Order: sequence, then C-alpha cells, then structure tokens
Amino acid sequence: MTATPAQPTVLPFKALLLDMDGTLVNSDAVVERCWREWALDHGLDPDEALKVVHGRQGYATMAVLLPDRPMEQNHADNKVMLAKETADTEGVVPVPGAPEFMAALDRLPHALVTSADEKLAQARMSAAALPMPRTRVTAELVSASKPDPEGFLKGAAELGFGASDCIVLEDSGAGIAAGRAAGMRVLGVGPRAGAHDPTVLVRDLTQVRVVTAEDGTTALHVTA
Repeated sequence: MTATPAQPTVLPFKALLLDMDGTLVNSDAVVERCWREWALDHGLDPDEALKVVHGRQGYATMAVLLPDRPMEQNHADNKVMLAKETADTEGVVPVPGAPEFMAALDRLPHALVTSADEKLAQARMSAAALPMPRTRVTAELVSASKPDPEGFLKGAAELGFGASDCIVLEDSGAGIAAGRAAGMRVLGVGPRAGAHDPTVLVRDLTQVRVVTAEDGTTALHVTA
C-alpha cells in the first residue's frame, strides 16, 4: 500500500525576517572556538557558556554569564570577540537548503535581522556563498539585543509591513522569544529551535518552499 504524502503546513506571509547564524549559516564551529576560549579565560565552564551564546549579541551573553561585571567591560570584550569571529570563517557553511531558499526570495520582501554586526554578517554570508539581503538590521542598528523584539520590529518597519504580515525564521531561544515578543509567527530552524516552541519547526531549509500563487500572494510550504 502506497503512503499518502503528508500535506504541507502553509504559512502565508508578506515579508520574511531572517536570522543568520544557525538559520541561514552554520557558524557553530567558529562560535564554539571563540566562546570556549573566552569562557576558559574567565574561569567559566565552556559547555555551560555555549548553552546561552546563541542568538544574543556578545555583550548580552557576557552579562548573563558574568552578571556582576560592569557592562562597559562587556562592550569592550564584545568588540574584541567580534573582530575574532569576523577573521575566523573556517567551517562556515550554508544551512542545508539555504542557497535555494535565498534564491527564491530574490524578488520578495525580506530582511536579515542578526545579532552580528555588519562586518561579521558580510564575512559569514560571503563565506557561505549566500546573497546578502538589501535590507538588514545588524547589531549596530539596535539598542537592545535579542530576546528584545526591537530588531524584528525595525526590520518589519523598514520593509513596510506590520507584525502579523511577517514570519521570523530563527534557530535560538533568544531569537524565537524576540519574534514572539514582536507579535510575529516564528518558523524554527534546526535542533536548538525545538526546545523553544516555535510556531512551526523544521530540521533545515530543505523542508521549506516559497510558493507564489496566481493572485500574487506568497506562502511558506513546510513539509515534515
């Protein structure tokens, strides 16, 4: 007996807001190298530190790990960390399905909303051979790190859409919380996302298709 293919989950949208690390780009090797070194230098357990680094800006991660340290020191250390991460692209690759997914978005409203700064975002998207979205909200352009919703709200505003028109693509707990706080649906990408109850969860972007109907409306078709 032939099994009936599962029907895709259909998520209509007018704009997409894309996280970068873990969502479009697999940069885990670099993140692990840099943050393990930082944790050891500060007498912290690297494995415990890695549990909170994803999704946040570096200074915000440092504030979680060293809550009694002056924030000025976190910002200073973050500048050093950003420089190290920007210079290290070994092992940076696209998430499976990301090249095809980004090609499908070429003429559709979308923005990159990342905790990386502009230089780091350029370095990682280039290393993964992915096109850089014209609209992007990088670390320098927000006053608060994810899980604050500022970045996603700013991305939606720059594209000219309301929160209900947007879908966020995210892999981290901080990012998923930010998307929810912005009042947006969240497509979780990858194993980290599964622990944070996104609207829909996929293994990677091979399970996501961008479909434009005859009337011009667009939707994500998500298959298990």
